[in-house]
Amino acid sequence: MRGYLRPGLSSVYHWTDGNEVASIKLHAEAGRLHLSYCVCVGDEKWKDVAEIVPIVRVPCQFGGSRSYFLCPGVQNGRECRRRVAKLYVSKCYFLCRHCNRLAYASQYEPPWLRARRRANKLRQRLGIDSGIAGALPEKRKGMSVRTYARLLEKTLEAEILADEACLKRLQWLAQIKTDLK
Repeated sequence: MRGYLRPGLSSVYHWTDGNEVASIKLHAEAGRLHLSYCVCVGDEKWKDVAEIVPIVRVPCQFGGSRSYFLCPGVQNGRECRRRVAKLYVSKCYFLCRHCNRLAYASQYEPPWLRARRRANKLRQRLGIDSGIAGALPEKRKGMSVRTYARLLEKTLEAEILADEACLKRLQWLAQIKTDLK
């Protein structure tokens, strides 16, 4: 969080689109963050919100510490208190992804697109710029032969899954086109 949560730090953030759309005041103390902001609750009615979000600092393995928010949400009468790096505003309050019932973008992707994205990520780790048909790069310095072979195998598997899913989609589209005639 790059020092933004240092005790004693206060700041105001503004969002604009020509006019001010929103603003939030932050004040960090040891172990908590004070938030105050206004939210629109419908029909030009505004509600002032003051919220305190607990912060916990966790020691890192090689020294230093990392700050996390403890979600202030309540679910089924119990406090959430999940340790999270990000909070999302929804329904007037800053809560964790779970309390806001937010899904990851990839959960809405069709299988062929998810498989293609996974294959692309694996290709990047190997340093392959152009599809799997491109020349395979040499093993990177410091990467073990086993890791290199495993990544190549996973990349090939992901490419095959992506191609199969894409083929199924094309067959489905062709069937729809045939049915429409």
